[in-house]
Amino acid sequence: RDKGETMDTILELDHLTVDFDTPEGTIQAVRDVSLTLGRGETLAVVGESGCGKSVLCRAVMKLLPRHARIGGRVTADGQDILSRPERDMRKLRGPLFSMLFQDPMTTLNPTMPIGRQITEAVRRHTRAGREEARGRAVELLTLVGIDKPEQRMELQPHYFSGGMRQRCVLAIALALNPRILLADEPTTALDVTVQAHILDLLRDIQRQSGISIVLVTHDLGVVARVADRVAVMYAGKIVEIGTAEDIFYDPCHPYTWGLLEALPARAVNRDGTRGGLRGIPGMPPTLLDPPPGDAFAERNRYALAIDYEQMPPMFRISDTHSAATWLLDPRAPHVEPPFSAEFRETAR
Repeated sequence: RDKGETMDTILELDHLTVDFDTPEGTIQAVRDVSLTLGRGETLAVVGESGCGKSVLCRAVMKLLPRHARIGGRVTADGQDILSRPERDMRKLRGPLFSMLFQDPMTTLNPTMPIGRQITEAVRRHTRAGREEARGRAVELLTLVGIDKPEQRMELQPHYFSGGMRQRCVLAIALALNPRILLADEPTTALDVTVQAHILDLLRDIQRQSGISIVLVTHDLGVVARVADRVAVMYAGKIVEIGTAEDIFYDPCHPYTWGLLEALPARAVNRDGTRGGLRGIPGMPPTLLDPPPGDAFAERNRYALAIDYEQMPPMFRISDTHSAATWLLDPRAPHVEPPFSAEFRETAR
């Protein structure tokens, strides 16, 4: 997509918060997140496990347990989602937005043939008859690359490989032609080759249908392959957001630097020999009692004194790029990223 091309917004999160009441206290899983998703766009949300990525997606579809409290505003295709009762949400899940989960074995019913699981989704939301729904199931299985769909519709999930099961889950997610697909780590359980096939499939389907995708992942290699824009999430907050080019070629937040340094490509020394993988030292803070300043300060070797006292605002770097780090304040000392532009290009 050209940089100058503008897109209509199909999904908007405005100061979204998600809290969980537990016996130990309130977990602030998502903290004041504002995001937009354009029509036909792929927005990747990246970060370590436990940073709030999956909760963010589930909040959009209101698929959270009763003890969760959602604040802020979610607007999808012009509709105020958080004000909708559950009976309305059941009508929106499928036609408006759908979710692709990371583990197909927990999504698929192990006792039910694949074809029946797809036709059930079609018939529950439409007036399609049995034969029409069956034809739609064959069409979907063909779309996601399942050979001999008529025969394989009659098989239970255990007859399929992990990659084929994920394709079946994708077929179910696409059954009602949703306008928004929330893909929650859809390739984590797959090997590298199958992962590439699934990502290429998502990209091809998006080109054909114009669907908008929110892709949740911790793998920046996945992001480089498919994303238009990237939101980096840490401790329930967005700490950097920009185009894929912004994030890979001009990252500004030390946490983004750490994620890029942890890529396998970074383990290759300049002389071509293999070095050790570089992790980010320390652990994310507990969200029962987040720190008053920058949540990444304790793990940030470039942290300033103010990072421990005051949360940084989102500094605007360009029309497409913003980051929440005090290093962007005009009064802060200049700090170079801990890797070269050549490495960033190789990593992508």
